[in-house]
Amino acid sequence: MGSRSIQLLAVLLVLGGEGLCALAGAQKPSPCQCSRITARNRKNCGFPGVTPETCFSAGCCFDSTVPNVPWCFHPLPKQESEQCVMEVSARRDCGYPGISPQVCASRKCCFSDTIVNVPWCFFPIPVEDCHY
Repeated sequence: MGSRSIQLLAVLLVLGGEGLCALAGAQKPSPCQCSRITARNRKNCGFPGVTPETCFSAGCCFDSTVPNVPWCFHPLPKQESEQCVMEVSARRDCGYPGISPQVCASRKCCFSDTIVNVPWCFFPIPVEDCHY
């Protein structure tokens, strides 16, 4: 390995995942993606002592108000509408088995068929409670 390769490797090790995510252009998640995840379901996305800025630049959520859980954690998945961002356990059925996305939308409800055995057509929730 040449000295250029070693220098590049050293830079990448110093940057770590945080720098690589920032280089990849990670975006700060929406308030709904962060505030609607329960503390017990948080999946760690940072390291001890991570700052909010570093956490957000990695595309993760930051909340230091709950002790003994990760403060920097992965957000809920993006949805077409912020009103549809919620944990699966929070979904309230708005349809019936086999409902189409179009019929679900005509009921002014959210649709996501990515997880089996949960409502795919579900009622939206207001975004007023979403905050950092």
